[in-house]
Amino acid sequence: MPAVALGTGTAQATPVIRGTGTVPAALAGFDTAIRTYIAERQITHAQLAVARKGKILLARGYRYADRKSGDMPVWLPPLQPTALFRVASLSKHLTSAAIMRLVQDGKLGLSAPVTTLLGLSAEADPRLAQVTVLRLMQHLGGWDRNVSKDQLWIDHTISATLDVPLPIGHDDIIRYTTARPLDFDPGSKMVYSNYGYMLLGRIIEKVSGTSYESYIQQKLLAPVGITRMRLGRSLKTEAASTEVPYVSKYTNKSVVDDSGTVVPYPYGGFNMPNQDANGGWLASAVDLVKFGMVFDAAGPVLNAASIAKVFAKPEIGVNGNGSWYGGGWWVRSNGSGLNTWHNGSMPGTFSFLARIQNGISYCAIFNRREEEGTPDFDSIDPLLGKAAGAVTTWPTTDLTPNYF
Repeated sequence: MPAVALGTGTAQATPVIRGTGTVPAALAGFDTAIRTYIAERQITHAQLAVARKGKILLARGYRYADRKSGDMPVWLPPLQPTALFRVASLSKHLTSAAIMRLVQDGKLGLSAPVTTLLGLSAEADPRLAQVTVLRLMQHLGGWDRNVSKDQLWIDHTISATLDVPLPIGHDDIIRYTTARPLDFDPGSKMVYSNYGYMLLGRIIEKVSGTSYESYIQQKLLAPVGITRMRLGRSLKTEAASTEVPYVSKYTNKSVVDDSGTVVPYPYGGFNMPNQDANGGWLASAVDLVKFGMVFDAAGPVLNAASIAKVFAKPEIGVNGNGSWYGGGWWVRSNGSGLNTWHNGSMPGTFSFLARIQNGISYCAIFNRREEEGTPDFDSIDPLLGKAAGAVTTWPTTDLTPNYF
């Protein structure tokens, strides 16, 4: 990779990557792959966790720093495997699991229309009455962000249209969107919709009688011993004590107030609390592989029928490549079972989580995403898949007690 300039001088830097946690020798290929990936993209904070058959086998935190040639290294505090990252759309399988838990408990039906559940008017488009809970989970609701823009990312437009001050809230986003026609007939095609998942969060609150965050923590996370995860906030001054900093070269006009101030995109350039059910969670990689085990078999969170429904094929069938979108997961048959995966991306965050054959799962999280001039970030998927395929003997020591 190219040398990196240090400060305002002319000295050149060599990358130094500090790792914490445990890497069994049999899984060294994962560690090598992530180190190469980090160095190529100059990612300053990253995590990796690998699990197999209910056991966490690798847990790693990484810090990338710069070191002057021939000089002492600039050592930065190490990053622990339990540090918190914004995980963006890896929040969606949490939301889908919460919906299925409500269904499982007899409090909600997947065929219930969003208009009835949230008291929304279908005056602007009668087709809104055809948008069900299941269609929201499978991105079949009728909103196309390539046509009408992603409602979670147009705060200034919504504020101006409704003549309400910033920051806007969920109610403002819903009022703005409900007053406009859908982009396609519900159920006719799949178009990824953050707005649809935001609505699922409001349904969870309405049906459960508690906040979205509290419901997830109490009904999904606590039963499997996960206590760190929480919803993120917009500003750096509001960050959790173990939360990483986020990096982006882009700026945006603040959406947290009407000052018009131009701010770093990850810090006030978008409204993190509004992202909650579609992309608002903070987690570590070990948290996410641990929660992913909820989908392996019936347990204290979901029963077998609920898990099957999360991964079920939608009414529109499968894509040309044989995959489909279930509830918060991309899904594809591997012949003997299902591979499921998802990524997450927002300014200052990129994350990837996969559950593949033979009970293997892995999660990687980074504090920056692909931007103009950076190498491709989506290559993390085949990179980790290749590392998994190269393992000849899987270790058996379970690291779970170290982190939970």
